[in-house]
Amino acid sequence: MQRAIDLLGLFDESRPALSVRDIVSASGLPKTTVLRLLGTLRANGLLWVDEHGRYLVGPALLRWSRLAEQVWRLPPAARVVLRDLAVEHRETVHLYVRRDVHRVCIAQQEGPQSLREVVRVGDELPLWAGGAAKALLLDAPESLLRRVAETSPHGIAHLETLRAWLDEARACGYAISHGEREEGLSAVAVPVRGRQGAVVAALSFGGPSARFGDERVRCFADGLQGAAGELARAGLPFEV
Repeated sequence: MQRAIDLLGLFDESRPALSVRDIVSASGLPKTTVLRLLGTLRANGLLWVDEHGRYLVGPALLRWSRLAEQVWRLPPAARVVLRDLAVEHRETVHLYVRRDVHRVCIAQQEGPQSLREVVRVGDELPLWAGGAAKALLLDAPESLLRRVAETSPHGIAHLETLRAWLDEARACGYAISHGEREEGLSAVAVPVRGRQGAVVAALSFGGPSARFGDERVRCFADGLQGAAGELARAGLPFEV
């Protein structure tokens, strides 16, 4: 099953159609294994073959996509919160949840400025760096921090850096990052806490570092903290 999921993960916006040769090369699996998995995925409508013999994502995924959109769609009041944030602070707003050692963007509202960070709904990013990652890890146990550090380019040595970042975020009440994941990009993020007080999501602004000076960072943090409280009161569809 994991191998089949890995094959589906090869398809994205930049590679919407793949040949068998492409899939074998990208997956590193034997061709006989790839053909068997492709046959199963195609039989279940998860993959489709076009007129050139290339594989595309299949129509069965439309139903799952519709279901996921229904489950993860923010309530109207929460969508208004994100829209108002982007308008007031003129930066793109993202809402993330944690998936194991990754973070996934489940909602966004683009800011009005043409130069902005591009993270789309559904994009999966690492947890070893970035403002939103720190906000999501504020209550994380040591075992999770260790696993996150091991996924970083620095390996387990990154654990001490993660601890220091989280101590700083707890002291400030918000997390910041400058060029940690990609040079020239900065972020400010706060946790969104659920009914039991646990971190269930992270709300963040992201954009060019030139627009994230100290004064604006404090202003962003104030706006995000107020909005996080509003989101918690509005209720999030995935919170249990």
